[in-house]
Amino acid sequence: MCRNMAEDEKEFQTVELFNFKGCNLSGIHTIKRLDQMENYDVRDSDVFIVTYPKSGTIWMQTILAHIFMDEDLKTGECKPTYREAPWLEISVKEIITDDRPSPRLFVTHLPYELIPKALKKKMGKVIYVYRNPKDVAVSFYYFHKFANYLETPENFGAFLQKFLKGQVDYDSWFNHVKNWYNHREEFNIIFQSYEEMTQDLKTAVIKFCKFLERPLDDGSINIIVEHSTFKNMKKNPKLNYERAGFPIFDPSVPGFMRKGIVGDWKTHFTVAQNEMFTKIFQEKMEDVPLKFIWEPGE
Repeated sequence: MCRNMAEDEKEFQTVELFNFKGCNLSGIHTIKRLDQMENYDVRDSDVFIVTYPKSGTIWMQTILAHIFMDEDLKTGECKPTYREAPWLEISVKEIITDDRPSPRLFVTHLPYELIPKALKKKMGKVIYVYRNPKDVAVSFYYFHKFANYLETPENFGAFLQKFLKGQVDYDSWFNHVKNWYNHREEFNIIFQSYEEMTQDLKTAVIKFCKFLERPLDDGSINIIVEHSTFKNMKKNPKLNYERAGFPIFDPSVPGFMRKGIVGDWKTHFTVAQNEMFTKIFQEKMEDVPLKFIWEPGE
């Protein structure tokens, strides 16, 4: 059974993961919307932010929206970024996703296998943001406590085992990153490390503007950087989903904006868990030359 945010305001019950074309997905998705993805009408002016869950999606949603919101930068006003850069694969009746003027902005967690075919023909532009998977696992664990449509984990150890096996929403982190990277020649794409954004956000914003062909002056870029700091995003309800009113989230539990730091995994992993995880990472990612940062200052 699949339900999503658009269906009603009743208490959202936990549902089991279901398999869609080889990918484990949660009940927030609908088969109808997922079926539309393969032949989705991509415009050449479309921009897609692609991430695995808990890898800076809301952060990028904010940055991307600001890059294209010239008037907002001038006035200081801010529109809800989840409306300006909505989710591609999730239907919410209050949010217009498809029928929008260009350039359309999207965020998505879709794996390579489920992304629209037109994107693989270099239609549109893609920014893929990746984060070290130890911090992803910790953040995803806490998100399961925040999202009513996901199973509440028994403990971190139990969740970590499911994470490593891909028995979570959007399946395996390893497959997600590897398959997007290994098929990078099919896309008009750049890759960005979450951790490097925490170290030098301004350089990352300049990189995005150049890729997106959105020349902004230094003053505008500084405004975007200031609006997009974790501290300012956390206190702005238009950026952090706190007042979005979606019944699928528990507002009493920190969710979208928890810590946002690098290396939080060190306070959660046991020595044995870290050794196991590191071994699996080295085996699965040995042929992926992306730079991963595990601790602050690396």
